[in-house]
Amino acid sequence: QVQLVESGGGLVQAGGSLRLSCAASGHTFSSEKMGWFRQAPGKEREFVAAIRWLSTNTYYTDSVKGRFTISRDNAKNTVYLQMNSMKPEDTAVYYCALGMSSTTIRLERSYDYWGQGAQVTVSS
Repeated sequence: QVQLVESGGGLVQAGGSLRLSCAASGHTFSSEKMGWFRQAPGKEREFVAAIRWLSTNTYYTDSVKGRFTISRDNAKNTVYLQMNSMKPEDTAVYYCALGMSSTTIRLERSYDYWGQGAQVTVSS
């Protein structure tokens, strides 16, 4: 089994920054990728960013490119999401996810384990 624990959510003003962390534990040795998704009130959960454990490849949804940065610390089994120049439309519950397969990195169904979610609120 794999456990994912998120931290770092909170309230920030528009234009501010937050950093989310996701620590993975358990049987993570065969996992291929980590991703961040978010779900705003009344909306479906959407892909935000992803990174592969064994390469430098990163992936972002268009709305966060240039503002958000995903990174990882393999020694700590931790993935981060640095969020800068935040906007009210970034308000959502953010979930980290771990996937065992290397394919379809933007699809929710390709991830096998999920964190509990972290609330991020951006005030205008």
